[in-house]
Amino acid sequence: MSERIDEHAPGHSSGEGGFMSVTHARSGVRAARMTDKQRRAVVAGAVGNTVEWVDWAVYSAFAPIFSTQFFPKGDKTADLLATLAVFAVGFVMRPVGAAVLGAFADRRGRKAGMTLTISMMAAAALVVAVCPPYSAVGVVAPAVLLVARLVQGFSAGGEFGTSSAFLIESASPGRRAFIGSWQQVSVGAGTLIASLMGTLLTSTLSDGALSAWGWRAAFAVGGLLGLVGLWLRTAVEETDAFTELADGRADDARPTPLRDMVTRHPRAALRVIGITIAGTLLYYIWVSYMPGYAHAAEGVPLSRAFLANTLAIIVFLVMLPFGGMLSDRFGRKPTMTAFAGGFLVLSWPLFQLVGNGFWSLLLVELVGMFFLVGYSANCAVVMAEQFPAEVRTTGIGLPYALAVAVFGGTAPYVTTWMATHGHREKVWVYPAIAAAIGVVVYLTMPETKAKEIQ
Repeated sequence: MSERIDEHAPGHSSGEGGFMSVTHARSGVRAARMTDKQRRAVVAGAVGNTVEWVDWAVYSAFAPIFSTQFFPKGDKTADLLATLAVFAVGFVMRPVGAAVLGAFADRRGRKAGMTLTISMMAAAALVVAVCPPYSAVGVVAPAVLLVARLVQGFSAGGEFGTSSAFLIESASPGRRAFIGSWQQVSVGAGTLIASLMGTLLTSTLSDGALSAWGWRAAFAVGGLLGLVGLWLRTAVEETDAFTELADGRADDARPTPLRDMVTRHPRAALRVIGITIAGTLLYYIWVSYMPGYAHAAEGVPLSRAFLANTLAIIVFLVMLPFGGMLSDRFGRKPTMTAFAGGFLVLSWPLFQLVGNGFWSLLLVELVGMFFLVGYSANCAVVMAEQFPAEVRTTGIGLPYALAVAVFGGTAPYVTTWMATHGHREKVWVYPAIAAAIGVVVYLTMPETKAKEIQ
C-alpha cells in the first residue's frame, strides 16, 4: 500500500456493524449509531487504558512515602531522588516498548497487544506491592524496583499505539475522533484515580501505617484492577481492519512493521513527531507541571495550586469527547490549529496571571485545558489516520514515544531552569515557540477526517 493512497484515498467504507460510508462523513451527514461491538471495544480499550495509567501513576503519587523502603537508611531527600531516578528510567523504556510491542500488535493483532501490555503493567505493580524492603533483602529491593519500573515503562510505550489503533479501527468513519478521544479521557482518569487513592490513604492512615503497608495497598489495588482490565480485553473481538489484513497475508509471510514504517512511510512517521511536539510539551506544562511552577516560581501555596489543577483536569476530561465531536464535524486541521493558535496568542498573558492568586491560576488552568482539548481529542485519531493497518500500531507508538521523551519529558526542566536563572518573564516564550511549530504542522498536514482507513 503506497503512502499516497494512505493519505488521500477517497471512496466508501462498507465494513460490517453499521459502519458509515466515507461519503457520509465528508458531507457531514450524522454518523450511524454505535453498534454493540463498538461499545464493547470502547469499554475494553478505554477502561483497560485507565487501569494501565493507574498503575503507572501510583508510582509517582506514592514515591515520597515508599522511597525509604528500597534504599539504605540515610538522607530522605537522597532516597526520594533515587526513587525518582528509577521513575525517569521508565520514560527511557517507552520508545523501546513502542517499537517492540507496536510491531507485535501489527503482527499478532491489537487484542493480543493490549492484553500483553496490561498484563505486564499489572504484574509489575503487584511485584512492587509484595517486594521486601532494603532492610530485609539488601540490594535486591532496589533491583526489583528498577526491573519493575523498566517493565512498566516498556508496557506504557506499547499501550498508546495499541489502544489508539484498536479504538480507531473499531469506530465508524464519522465517529473516529469521538471514539479516539476516550483514549485520552482514560489516561486522565487513571491519573485522577491514583491521585484519589493518595488522598484517601494519606488522610485516613497514620504516617507509620502509610510507610509500613499503605503504599503497598495502593500498588496492590492497581495490580488487581489490571486483572479486571485484562478480563475486559480478552473478551473483546479483534478489529475488522486487522482481521482482514491477517486473512490476506500469505501463510509464509513475515511482517516487518518497524522496517516498513521507516522505509515506506517516513513522512507519516515524521508528521506524527511534528503533531506531538506542541501537544506533549503544552500538555505536560499545563496538566502535570503547572502546580509546581506556580508554587516554585510564583509563590502560590502548593495545596491551592493542586486544587486548581485538579478542578481544571476534571473539566478537561469532560470536554474531551465534545472535542472529538467537533473534530468529526469540522475536521482535524481546524480543531488542532485552534489549539496551537490559542496558545500562541495567549501564552504571554496566561503566564502573567499565574502568580495572582488562586482564582487567576484556576482561570489560567481552565483556558489552557480548553485549548488542549483540540490536541488531546485528536491525537489518537489523527495519528492512526496516517498509516495503513500493517504498520499502524508501530507508526503511532514509536514516533509518539520519541517525541514525548524528548519534548514532554524536558518541559518541566526547561521551564524550571528559566524561572530560576533570571528568565521568569520569558518562560512564556518556550510554549509559544512550541505552539508556533504546531500551527505550521497542522496547517500543512493533509486533512484526514473523510479518509478511508484500512
